[in-house]
Amino acid sequence: MNILNKVLLFLAFLPFASIAQKSAEPKPNWFNLDLVEDGVFGVSTEKAYKELLSGKKGVPVVVAVIDGGIQQDHEDLKDVMYVNPNEVNANKKDDDNNGYADDIHGWNFIGSPEGNVRYDNLEVLRMVRKYQDRYASVVNSTPLDKEERAEFNLYKRLVTEYMGKLENARYGYEQMSLLSKHVSAIVAKIDKKKPTLKDFDNYKAQNEFESKALRAIRSSLKKEPDYDKFKEELDETLHYYHSQVNYHLNMDYDPRDSVKDDYSNGWQRHYGNADIQGPDADHGTHVAGIIGADRTNGKGIKGVADNVRILGIRAVPDGDERDKDVANAIFYAVDNGAKVINMSFGKSFSWDKKLVDSAVRYAASKDVLLVHAAGNDGKNTDYSNNFPTAIFADDRDPNMWHAPRPVIAALQQAGPGTIPGNGMRSRTPVRIGRDTTKLGLPKAENWIEVGASGWKNDGNLVAEFSNYGKRTVDVFAPGVKINSTMPGSKYKSNNGTSMASPVVAGVAALIRSYYPSLTAVEVKDIIMRSVVKVDHKIKVVDVEGSKRVPLSELCVSGGVVNAYNAIQLAEKLQRK
Repeated sequence: MNILNKVLLFLAFLPFASIAQKSAEPKPNWFNLDLVEDGVFGVSTEKAYKELLSGKKGVPVVVAVIDGGIQQDHEDLKDVMYVNPNEVNANKKDDDNNGYADDIHGWNFIGSPEGNVRYDNLEVLRMVRKYQDRYASVVNSTPLDKEERAEFNLYKRLVTEYMGKLENARYGYEQMSLLSKHVSAIVAKIDKKKPTLKDFDNYKAQNEFESKALRAIRSSLKKEPDYDKFKEELDETLHYYHSQVNYHLNMDYDPRDSVKDDYSNGWQRHYGNADIQGPDADHGTHVAGIIGADRTNGKGIKGVADNVRILGIRAVPDGDERDKDVANAIFYAVDNGAKVINMSFGKSFSWDKKLVDSAVRYAASKDVLLVHAAGNDGKNTDYSNNFPTAIFADDRDPNMWHAPRPVIAALQQAGPGTIPGNGMRSRTPVRIGRDTTKLGLPKAENWIEVGASGWKNDGNLVAEFSNYGKRTVDVFAPGVKINSTMPGSKYKSNNGTSMASPVVAGVAALIRSYYPSLTAVEVKDIIMRSVVKVDHKIKVVDVEGSKRVPLSELCVSGGVVNAYNAIQLAEKLQRK
């Protein structure tokens, strides 16, 4: 998950920067509202229901949420969760003989009968660990063959990136720990349960650290006068850096043994447990609510789609997801009837790209649409990585995995050009960037890549944290201050392409519900063609600095997703 918005809040404490931003709040339910009628750049969901879908009936659509966990009994989700009709709950038997016992609402691929994985490493660390025995003592002058030289060069890049991340994490943890310590000391001296900005203005700092802490507090409370929210953000940021140092980038930490799978076997399908909530369901619960929170119960929020069944698949830890789990999550979603799969996760390196590619091809063969978050690094993904990607690894590689017969059979049914070659036995990591965008490598047609936009139709429409790419990001959708479901039957606003992706997944589900004759590729085409385009330039920051460009330079479609326009187009294109 992106931490940029949290780090910015506390830069005033750090010795090298100070940033202040005006506080602004959009209208409630803004992501479902209309630009013309409501003055916010939502996707016009409410307008579509009112003017185009009133009196119509849709069919239920299963939407898989591959994420970190979902609270399945949340007040706004319990009635829209997928229920496996062929499984008896909690009898510890695989009643439907699919290899997953008690999978009532979905499956957890990062757990076992003994418990669940919460934290994991970043992929960059796992890959450094993979190559270090072979290349740690190698120098540039060491004789190596072509393949070894490529791996050695990759290893050097991995080590450089890993050490940079570790240094930043340690520094961030040190600074945030100091900030937390001195904030607590100041609040203890003020001796109020919920101090106000005036209380902090009246407090006299007793040392340099308290002065910096006061500056951070005042900066936050001037934007939003709620100390509890400031403290929540501080605690989350401190937890983030704590996780980075102790888990994500800790060379001695590897939780995979607790999953009890054969990790070397990428095609092993049956492992995990039935706990789709897990120990940290914040992110996945929020994503699920955006897609399909109950629109009729008068509680909380309204999801985009009104006739979905949320299939929960836990495959994303606090850290980087593993390709084996992602591939299996996609296979499982497809086999359990999902017509749309939301994937609000990503990473800079891929351990086994072609294994995930095989799952994506399998989804295509079964007419399933994949919706993926573009990432929150503020980068151009035409030139930087955010795996998984719609671009397939080169099938000419002779070291690819052999797909199992059931997968091959399904892919053969999909027609020419869809069958992978041999599987990737060497697990050579694949990096897709500047060169591959020019090579014309095949792309998944059943894939939508989503960037995040805000509610104001101005030069800051594209969220500053959002990745973008003229060739690699398909559309933008609301991803700033999106209020949605949280564990404990609570609600909270979050930012991220993780929020934008489920908006699009919800629109896709809406189309597939009311126009079920349309294929996944046709639904993608409808979403792409029905975007709302803008006639002004958008601010973006790249390696050359800040500049303003047309939205068509930042994504393929050149626009923001719009449910109203999409439904109108679907009505014209449906097969009756």
